[in-house]
Amino acid sequence: MFKNEPKQAKPLFWVGTTREDLREFPDEVRRAIGHALYLAQMGGKHLDSKPLKGFGGAGVLEVVDDFDGDTYRTVYTVKMADAVYVLHAFQKKSK
Repeated sequence: MFKNEPKQAKPLFWVGTTREDLREFPDEVRRAIGHALYLAQMGGKHLDSKPLKGFGGAGVLEVVDDFDGDTYRTVYTVKMADAVYVLHAFQKKSK
């Protein structure tokens, strides 16, 4: 790859109902999580993305966004070199 050649985004795959679940989030949260997923597709990492505990390393990440007193989480993996897989998207209910 040449220095000035644009990077190709990795494809994004949604597991189960994750895409529909994310669509239920408030617009502001969807935009923030969408940006984090885009950065992952481009080989980067969003500031709010952190390795998910218990998965040994940074291959499975979680991005957390707070909005209007609620917490929203999306779990994805970048462990596969050729794609980003969104594994789970949910609103945290417990305190």
